[in-house]
Amino acid sequence: MMQNIKRMWDDRQLQDTGTGCHKRALESSSFRSFAFLIAAALAFASCQTPPPPLPNPPGPKTAVRLSPGDSIKVAYADESVPDQTQKIRRDGKVSLPFIGEVTAAGKRLMDFQHELVNRYEGQIENNEVLVTLESGSGHVIVSGFAHKPGKIDFDRPKTVYQVIMEAGGATDYGSLSNVHLTRMINGEQRTEVINLRPTVRGKPTGPKYVQDGDVIYISRSWF
Repeated sequence: MMQNIKRMWDDRQLQDTGTGCHKRALESSSFRSFAFLIAAALAFASCQTPPPPLPNPPGPKTAVRLSPGDSIKVAYADESVPDQTQKIRRDGKVSLPFIGEVTAAGKRLMDFQHELVNRYEGQIENNEVLVTLESGSGHVIVSGFAHKPGKIDFDRPKTVYQVIMEAGGATDYGSLSNVHLTRMINGEQRTEVINLRPTVRGKPTGPKYVQDGDVIYISRSWF
């Protein structure tokens, strides 16, 4: 009787041991499969070709283009015409003596100045004018994992890094190595991926300047 009970106990222990080993084997197999999927996903992501740099990026000396809301001053060489300081209207136009309404928005200062010189020819004795920008501003939208996402205004050349820092920098979940800069170029939205991690670490890097209407998106960090 005791021998039968002992035999039954030993058989049950063997069954339990086999079940435990099978369970651990399944868990180990599942973990390996999960790790393989993660590695494959990272390898696939690393193989994807990042978008090329945006063409003709603006720089610190990029010619200013006038926009609605900018204040400009038109100084006349002809002393009979008083100088004009006007704010460009929402329709992009200003109203000037003798020639009436003129579209200023979207034009470079020098181009607009040449246009006025041509328009004033024959209208006044001395048609030379000087156009200067009294005040103007652009804006950039910062979104994604930034501490203070929203609109950032600027009135002088500013880099992507400066704009992000003005937005409070990236959150703990944001990745400065995966920043998307989107810009409207010839009627199309174009995006460039920028890695700002070397800049944060103090390494010399070439600055990326923003321009009016840009959208900056800080992607999520997965590590």
